[in-house]
Amino acid sequence: MRNILLAAIALLAFACGPASSQDNSGSEPTAPAEIPREPAEPTDIVLKLHGAQAGEVAYLIGHYADQRFRADSATVGNDGNIRFQREEPYEPGFYYIFIPNQAVVQLLMDRDQAMTLSASNDDVVGSMQVDGSKNMELLYRNLRFERDQRPAFDEVNQKIKQATPGSARYAELKREREKLFDERKAHLKELFENNPDAFYTAFKKAGQNPDFEEPRKADGTLDTALQVYRFRSDFWDGVNFDDERLLHTPVIFNKLKRYMTELTVQNQDSIIASTDALLQKVVDRESRQDYFKFFANWITLQYEPTKTTLMDPEKVFVHMVENYFTRERAFWSDTTEVYGLQLRASEMANSLVGNDAPNVIAPGPDGSSKELMALDAPYIVVYLYNPTCEHCMEQSPKLVRFYERWKNQGVDVYGIAIDTERDEWLNYISKTGMDQWTNVFDPTNRSIYKTYYVDITPEVYVVGPDRKIIAKNLNVNQLETVIRRDMAKR
Repeated sequence: MRNILLAAIALLAFACGPASSQDNSGSEPTAPAEIPREPAEPTDIVLKLHGAQAGEVAYLIGHYADQRFRADSATVGNDGNIRFQREEPYEPGFYYIFIPNQAVVQLLMDRDQAMTLSASNDDVVGSMQVDGSKNMELLYRNLRFERDQRPAFDEVNQKIKQATPGSARYAELKREREKLFDERKAHLKELFENNPDAFYTAFKKAGQNPDFEEPRKADGTLDTALQVYRFRSDFWDGVNFDDERLLHTPVIFNKLKRYMTELTVQNQDSIIASTDALLQKVVDRESRQDYFKFFANWITLQYEPTKTTLMDPEKVFVHMVENYFTRERAFWSDTTEVYGLQLRASEMANSLVGNDAPNVIAPGPDGSSKELMALDAPYIVVYLYNPTCEHCMEQSPKLVRFYERWKNQGVDVYGIAIDTERDEWLNYISKTGMDQWTNVFDPTNRSIYKTYYVDITPEVYVVGPDRKIIAKNLNVNQLETVIRRDMAKR
């Protein structure tokens, strides 16, 4: 039984963009910066690509958030020239010119889009000549620097791997690498200080990693926990969220993905904490609403309950809907869509890990009411299933065997059949051996509405001795580990 919880969301239709090689650092202005806007002059981009084959189609590929799209196309002329012309300029951002089986040419454009570029098909970075665009000059100056420095970085990193940590040679190699980092910092500092208003400066600053002194413990060793905390806390400092142009580059999506999936521990509470820290930078700020829309939608989709291995992804979804997909904040969705999301979240909210376990009173096979909270075993497995569900047919016999081993060790089972018929239900519990424990079925579903949320059957919850939900979204083979771990903690 598949969940359609996000069907009502008016989400941005994003496809994954390519990974960026940006680093990431800098500092956000203390007050919103005024983004310079050049006059909207007509676009006239001429690329003289020596070695390009005449008649080939060149595609201009643009970015928005995590989406790549074809912005335009042109044919390579007999002289190897490629020309993109239009009255209205392209949206400022990062683009590349792509010719199948030939070179890829990177572009960074603000509103000034009249330029002439000249490069060789076999060495675009090394041969690029730019006339008419300061941003393109800066882009390729930096690309050449990074390309020329990369072999030295690769060599010293390889030697560090082979050296013995703590040895004199190891310390010497670390100093060599630090010198390379310092050269890179000096290179960027010179670019930034001499071109403070260039779009390239905002773009490159946004991509930098936080730069701070390594925190040390009292004994002089590296405090890795504090280092990770500072890195995550300062990770977005280089991004000016009032600059919407950055959303038209890969840097924002790459930072978001890294922040949420690499720098954040993958449990629901850590994900919620990182989400709130980020969204507080952009929520309820008109100049930052495009960032808010992208971040809120992407995080909700990333941790959509049917597509993640988190134990309790519904907790993330409920938090997102209750706090960000409201009528006041979800400006891109209509009232009906917001209502649908709020309703779905309310169905999930009562069965989150850590909550008091909801009671269920429903008819058993003999027609009498069977109450979940009347069971007195310390641990109760709440098993929601459908007799025709293929995965249920696999898990039910395993649960029977688990129950037979654990029924005298403080575990009971409360089985809830859903979306079935009475005869089908009775036959199923008899033939599987599930009639050993308490079973209920309410064809109206009123007894279980807003109690234990079901995403895909079978759904397995564990209720602990204090009658709180201690685990959910489990396979039967995980039950023993979860229960033993909880017993040990108590």
